[in-house]
Amino acid sequence: MTHLSTFAQTAKAWPFEQARLVKKRVEKSGVQGGAVIFETGYGPSGLPHIGTFGEVVRTTMVQHAFRILTEDQYPTKLICFSDDMDGMRKVPSNLPQQDMLAGYIDKPLTDVPDPFGTHEGFAQHNNARLRAFLDGFGFEYDFYSATEQYRSGAFDAVLLKALEKFDAIMDVMLPTLGEERRATYSPFLPISPTSGKVLYVPMKATDPKAGTVTFEDEDGTDITLPVTGGNVKLQWKPDFGMRWAALGVDFEMFGKDHQANAPIYSRICRILGVEPPVQYVYELFLDDKGEKISKSKGNGLSVEEWLRYAPQESLALYMFQKPRTAKRLHFDVIPKAVDEYRQHANAFAGQEPAKQIENPTWHIHSGEPPKLGADISFSLMLNLVSVANAEDKDTLWGFIAKYAPDATPQSEPFLDRLAGYALAYYEDFVKPSKVFREPDARERAAMEDLVVRLKALDPAEHDPEVIQTEVYAAGKAQDFDNLRDWFKALYEVLLGQSQGPRFGGLAALYGVPQTIELIESALTRKA
Repeated sequence: MTHLSTFAQTAKAWPFEQARLVKKRVEKSGVQGGAVIFETGYGPSGLPHIGTFGEVVRTTMVQHAFRILTEDQYPTKLICFSDDMDGMRKVPSNLPQQDMLAGYIDKPLTDVPDPFGTHEGFAQHNNARLRAFLDGFGFEYDFYSATEQYRSGAFDAVLLKALEKFDAIMDVMLPTLGEERRATYSPFLPISPTSGKVLYVPMKATDPKAGTVTFEDEDGTDITLPVTGGNVKLQWKPDFGMRWAALGVDFEMFGKDHQANAPIYSRICRILGVEPPVQYVYELFLDDKGEKISKSKGNGLSVEEWLRYAPQESLALYMFQKPRTAKRLHFDVIPKAVDEYRQHANAFAGQEPAKQIENPTWHIHSGEPPKLGADISFSLMLNLVSVANAEDKDTLWGFIAKYAPDATPQSEPFLDRLAGYALAYYEDFVKPSKVFREPDARERAAMEDLVVRLKALDPAEHDPEVIQTEVYAAGKAQDFDNLRDWFKALYEVLLGQSQGPRFGGLAALYGVPQTIELIESALTRKA
């Protein structure tokens, strides 16, 4: 056993906790899907979103932890499964050709025309968007379409088993339903041979030997269809358990909104003769008001929006951290996420192997975190944009080159990316909210003293600690009881905001002469 797999036996990071459960399951039940199967599900009635990213990136972390834990003893596979045979219950309001789409209500999503005119059907369009989305992040996965699985016969054996166990499945489902729905419920949803719609109708008869169900079609006639070959699909709760059984799924995570139904999925999977997979429930994201994020409300933050302002590594870190704790997902969490990613990445090289596999960046980068180079934080970069009134990366690099002479956009690609993100974030979120104020008498005296102290330094001084010492001294000389009030005054008077980075670091990056000019300009400015 290698040292990494040894450490993995007791690692506390949640992907290893889940990987150990998967290992225990595989050792007990064997490999049933041709590989150890890690699955994520996707509903193609809408486009992929930040929750889709979170589910896939977290699942890949567990998959990688499992491979390390077992030293690649077992083949593994990540399946991204699209529930594209579901009937379209309503027309999403954000789509073109609303009237045309309204004529396809209750048709399988793969049988609904693509309103964008680029693919064979609506689900095919969204599936392609999902795959492009996942490919853009470099995920390695196998894509499965529910329609293809049902119609190709891949699910036939398990569907026949479900028909044989019809009464047992009904015994699980009926107690979970209201009286009215119980009267018409069937785990099997036939596809009408006349209209092509997914029908929510009771079964008049089931024949396990013949492999058929009988139901009343929309025109009132009784129809008998085989449950195989894509003639029926299962209701979503039985479908969940059936899919686990059919594909031999070993691990699946889902949001807290599925938690109450998870025992149902598991019971149905067992009825079909297969032990259910290891399941991991994660908390849902909240908006800036603490309300649950909803696609229909549009009150969340999209992947595209996050990636306009920060690298995907920071988003992956946000997904890694405390997945079982409800977290706000709003623009103001981005700078902190970026800087925490940097801190973890920079700490990695100096850690012992046992600590390295607990480091979030080890999980984000599948065991090989990159070296980020110059130690310039995102918050510091944001404030540099502010004080320099920078509008392009070249301006920022002019200051960076003085602070870190060996750094270039080519040698520091991550820092170069941060510069671009900082410009965008500053323009959209920091600049509009800036409110400058005049200093009071004590603050003015401290700032004038700081100017004197900075002028006594070498103009080329770029040591943040040297400059920070003078900033402290100026505050103490004016008897600030709490130096936080002194730094807050600097931020509010000089930057127009109540918070900022260590002032010594900002001054070192911006330059001592430029910082002197910034302070003197603020002291003569009228609010």
